Amino acid sequence: MVATANIQYAWTLFVPEIQETFGWERASIQIAFTIFVLVQTWLAPIEGYFIDKLGPRLMVAFGAVFIGTAWVINSQATSLMGFYLGAAIGGIGVGSIYATCINNALKWFPDRRGLAVGLTAGGYGAGSAATILPIAAMIDSAGFQETFFFFGLLQGSLAFVAAWFLRSPKVGEVKASNKLNQSRRDYTLTEALGTKLFWLMFLMFICVVTGGMMAVAQLGVIAQDLGVKEFQVDLYFFVMAALPLALMLDRVMNGISRPLFGWISDHIGREKTMVIAFTLEGLGIIALGAFGHNPWAFLILSGVVFLAWGEVYSLFSALAGDAFGTKHIGKIYGVLYTAKGIGALFVPVGNLLMEATGTWSTVLYTVAGMDLFAAFLAVTLLPRTLKAHVARSTLATPSAEKPTTASAHA
Repeated sequence: MVATANIQYAWTLFVPEIQETFGWERASIQIAFTIFVLVQTWLAPIEGYFIDKLGPRLMVAFGAVFIGTAWVINSQATSLMGFYLGAAIGGIGVGSIYATCINNALKWFPDRRGLAVGLTAGGYGAGSAATILPIAAMIDSAGFQETFFFFGLLQGSLAFVAAWFLRSPKVGEVKASNKLNQSRRDYTLTEALGTKLFWLMFLMFICVVTGGMMAVAQLGVIAQDLGVKEFQVDLYFFVMAALPLALMLDRVMNGISRPLFGWISDHIGREKTMVIAFTLEGLGIIALGAFGHNPWAFLILSGVVFLAWGEVYSLFSALAGDAFGTKHIGKIYGVLYTAKGIGALFVPVGNLLMEATGTWSTVLYTVAGMDLFAAFLAVTLLPRTLKAHVARSTLATPSAEKPTTASAHA
């Protein structure tokens, strides 16, 4: 997961160099990033089918070849179509690795799914932290083409080697948790899509991920409009502009958020943890709109927003494993994960809303409303829907058979 992180998180370092070299408009270059996100998310159900069929080793090895190839293509590209192709191949590679690792964590640790998935997803969320500076330094010294080529081969090779150490649990190797509300049978994708619980989770996922992606994607512009972008933050041992420091906080908080809230959810339940996280996210965004013109408030509140946003990738995947079992979780979570793709399509709406109203406050309050609506659903509909779903799944287990976890079939 760490080896795949730069495909998404280090892209921003290359964009100014690509623009300077070829003279293309930044908006045209950034289409590559949109292609990457859409391919990574919208192909997740197909990747999920192959994960369930082929197992983790082949899927991660396949993804590793693709993430390496993506940056090698970028290193040779001389047209926008070349970068778009690299983005699409990178999206397939990252999607294959990301979905496989998440699904394998769900299968191995039924009583600690939140923490296991959170740590796994945290590898992706914070994985670029150690390589951002080396990549930036190599771009300065050797150019962006050489950097794409070198790190493409390095990252692809690391993920390829790691692939062969993965396996799914064998029959009877893990048992269901007695602490959490978990289904005692495995749902197929068709069965999962026929439940109210799946579509409630899907709606909540869209609300939270859209709000977070809007805030993250527009943070630079928001900082500029609030007048804090160039403010020099003096922390005694170093001085840094407010925006880069906020972006560094994004990486750190994103990495901490996933295992932290996942661990909390293992102890108090997914629903209560969602209420806490989504409410914190909504209130943090409202406060950012109200007090973000103060540089210190901007830093602190952006950190809160990032902390409360990253957890969606551990909480929803863990809840999906709890609710639908893990025999077919690759396909089921693959469809659920397309919520991120839908959220990406809504991100440009933030620009339109800002242009129509003349202020980012409108955008921030809108996405905060989406977060708080998701929190409302988590405290009202989700607990009773999940409880009824688990009760039905227990009754549906054939009496002649022992109730089994999905992981027992993995």
